[in-house]
Amino acid sequence: MTRDIETYFLEGCGRCSLGGTPECKVHTWAKELELLRNILLECGLTEECKWGQPCYTHQNHNVLMISAFKDSCIISFLKGALLNDPQKLLISQGENVQGGRIIKFTHPSQILAIEATLKEYIFEAVEIENAGLRIEMKKTSDYPVPTELQQKFEENETFKEAFYALTPGRQRGYLLHFAAPKQAKTRESRIEKCMPDIFNGKGMHD
Repeated sequence: MTRDIETYFLEGCGRCSLGGTPECKVHTWAKELELLRNILLECGLTEECKWGQPCYTHQNHNVLMISAFKDSCIISFLKGALLNDPQKLLISQGENVQGGRIIKFTHPSQILAIEATLKEYIFEAVEIENAGLRIEMKKTSDYPVPTELQQKFEENETFKEAFYALTPGRQRGYLLHFAAPKQAKTRESRIEKCMPDIFNGKGMHD
């Protein structure tokens, strides 16, 4: 994984085999990323490389990130749910994303067209950090336990203990993963496949 900011813009995040090649997504959206980068730096944010991505901080607090994907590049407001968003630009990447909000771009003109508004959003994001505002995250206990998982707990007390010994974040990841399929058989299959990792104290992405 890339740890140097300049390396990211030259070679990509380093998370896949396309890094350093013309097919890397960073090269696909090079002009858009450069525009976003310049705007963020003009707003006085500090540029770092975290999790293989450009991260922009204020007084050591993460505020925004920019990323390149197959279909677009994005600017991600880590506490975007707290922004006013009068222009309705922000979108959530999924129903289970609680705090982050993104704006997608597929052409430099899209960025230039909203540059002034974008800076307003960025400055508001900084003010949110200055004020110490936080996203009220759902607790693990707020997530429903699928019936199939509850049955496994009743059948296997050791498995239940192993599950609840996981960190809250790992528990949430599994609860969302198990609850997603519509069919009971698929939910049961997912639980069976994940049981060895749960017994080993691992999360979905460990």
